[in-house]
Amino acid sequence: MKEEFAAQESNPLRSAGWFGGRDKGGFIHRSWMKNQGLPDHLFDGRPVIGICNTWSELTPCNAHFRIIAERVKRGVYEAGGFPVEFPVMSLGEALMRPTTMLFRNLVSMDVEESIRANPIDGVVLLVGCDKTTPALLMGAASCDLPTIALSGGPMLNGRYKGEEIGSGTDVWKFSEAVRAGTMSMGEFLEAESCMSRSAGHCMTMGTASTMASVVEALGIGLTFNAAIPAVDSRRHVLAHMAGRRIVEMVREDLRMSKVLTRKAFENAVRVVGAIGGSTNAVIHLLALAGRLGVPFTLEDWDRL
Repeated sequence: MKEEFAAQESNPLRSAGWFGGRDKGGFIHRSWMKNQGLPDHLFDGRPVIGICNTWSELTPCNAHFRIIAERVKRGVYEAGGFPVEFPVMSLGEALMRPTTMLFRNLVSMDVEESIRANPIDGVVLLVGCDKTTPALLMGAASCDLPTIALSGGPMLNGRYKGEEIGSGTDVWKFSEAVRAGTMSMGEFLEAESCMSRSAGHCMTMGTASTMASVVEALGIGLTFNAAIPAVDSRRHVLAHMAGRRIVEMVREDLRMSKVLTRKAFENAVRVVGAIGGSTNAVIHLLALAGRLGVPFTLEDWDRL
């Protein structure tokens, strides 16, 4: 045990400042964590990985994140890390009034301080509904630790009377049909059940899918982050692999600032243009670049 503590004291990881001490502080940090049934060997100096979870039943797009978090933990354990899940404020576009945009920066503060104040060496951000992605990226960027953003994935395409219906886009058509008397209220209610028929965020190219694509384009998420449906088993595999990769990134000291370079932002702009993405990406990418001190302006959007 004495040799183990000596090794921890020379450990360069942030978490060693909490769990590696032989003083009363180290005793307190380890002892209280052990009330969750954690064994001694988890405090041997291995990377501590935060799983920043925006799960909420008031954010339907993110309501499946509990199981996604468990899949991330599997990957972290497999790679020799110590996963710790923590909640942050969630932003549900469908319910919050008057608009979730009022709270984006507040959530980024929640994320930043939760990471900064705790023994975390790297973090996996569980994102999905529109503003959760930029909010969590912004908060994590201010801490500049190894980071992976993992989206929850889009819901399955809606289908009504043999035709595909998209999240949000067909609502206007149906509501106007009711007003015009060409659609009954019974049909209207049936259509709303057919539109959102699985877990996941909007399957149309709104802000959620756009920002999930941006995550890939920036290099801060794994390949296929945007495309795999929420209910597809491959989404769970992606979460597992994100858990493995974040442990490797901590050992490589691959921080956010090393990934989100000016070239990464330029690549994201091109991707947004190629997919016909949401114009909300403009304000979110500008804000994220500002957190990292990357020179990036509206003129760059025009140029690219």
